[in-house]
Amino acid sequence: MGKNKPIIGLIVGILLAVGIHLMPLAGLSAAGKMCLALTFMTVAFWGFQIAQPGFTAGLYLALLVVFNVAPVSVIFAPWSGPIMYLVIGAYLIAGAVKSSGLGERIAYNFILKFVDSYRSIIISTFLLTFILSVLIPHPWPRAFLIMSVMAVIVKNADIPQEDAVKIGFTVFAASVPVSLIFLTGDSVLNVLAVQATGKAIGWIDWFIYMGPPNIIASILTCILILFLFKPSKEVSLNKEEIQKKLASMGSMKPLEVRTAIWIFLAIIFWMTDSIHGIHLGWVTLIIAMGMALPAVGGILTPKDWSEVPIHILLFLTAAITIGTVGGVTGMNAWIAQTILPSTVPGNIYILAAFIATVSIAIHMALGSVIAVMGIAIPALLLFTQPIGINPIVTVFLVYTAVGIHYILPFQQLSMLIGQGEENGMYTQKEVIRLGIPLTVVVYIMCVCVLIPYWKMIGLL
Repeated sequence: MGKNKPIIGLIVGILLAVGIHLMPLAGLSAAGKMCLALTFMTVAFWGFQIAQPGFTAGLYLALLVVFNVAPVSVIFAPWSGPIMYLVIGAYLIAGAVKSSGLGERIAYNFILKFVDSYRSIIISTFLLTFILSVLIPHPWPRAFLIMSVMAVIVKNADIPQEDAVKIGFTVFAASVPVSLIFLTGDSVLNVLAVQATGKAIGWIDWFIYMGPPNIIASILTCILILFLFKPSKEVSLNKEEIQKKLASMGSMKPLEVRTAIWIFLAIIFWMTDSIHGIHLGWVTLIIAMGMALPAVGGILTPKDWSEVPIHILLFLTAAITIGTVGGVTGMNAWIAQTILPSTVPGNIYILAAFIATVSIAIHMALGSVIAVMGIAIPALLLFTQPIGINPIVTVFLVYTAVGIHYILPFQQLSMLIGQGEENGMYTQKEVIRLGIPLTVVVYIMCVCVLIPYWKMIGLL
């Protein structure tokens, strides 16, 4: 396909939309059919990478409005709640941690203590991601910060391009499972998962339910990367050069101190959300805005707004809207009735495997974690209701299955934004190479880790 891939994708997407629209789909309303047609067209566009996903996401949103598939207030509903502002705040906070030098200082100190080989670089990437996931409430800016540090290592150790690609790929691949350990590790998807349960789940509760299992998922992913992406030659890191860079930064500057104080406040408010009742999105936005105030802030300036990528916000809006509009038009219910059996498996382990299979299947079709959550979670909650299973179990099984699953880059935003020479340096080839065996990890997590663990802590 190569050079013609975008053209082929454009044609395939349009044909899919026209074909679905002309099909006699019993039980699906006209609006639901149009939603299904536009959704599959957009997913095809994302899969074939016909243009930057932000552009095709914007096209999808505009077509929903033009064809009157749902009210504009529903289509752009994400902007009337805290989620989009959480993302904006997260990017600004990440930019502050980076521009102040605080993140770089932490990373250099970490490297000096723990990095001395290719293997230690891969492992340290996961550990750094874990540490910074407490400080930076979003995986994408966090990954770019770590990538900037890894670029120093690559240059310092004269690492070959083919190995530099493997390191860049690891930075973004690590962000996928590690982001599920803390509630603020991915303060968009994790918060959406909590909302879907209908339960009051705080920062601490999330860690109890999801922390230890996703530490295991992170370890398994790290092992897979070490096995699949071996270096062409061993790394020889000149730590003196790293030490010089750290020394050149001097002692902590007032800007770093103020940044650290604001981050500390953010962590306190994130961890006590179940006490004060303020949504993480508003906390994150307030902290980010506070960083721009005179005297107490002075960290963020007008140019820092450039850290907030509009194309990612458009893609996120479209991904959320797939599930929202799908619910309003009846598309979600129709898909659920079409693919789900009439009886629920009695064995909890078989049920977990079934939920994982359904979630992965929908994820492969729609390509969006948020869209799968919007479609699969309501359907599977109804499906499992007769056996009286805790809704937290159903929701978190679905979320785990799609939260760490991908085969193509667009199926995980963290993998999509890192793709390309100017970002993580990797291509779709590396993503597929890890993504296929990673599907086995999904089943191991859902069946062999989550169910026994949740039984042990009394959630099941």
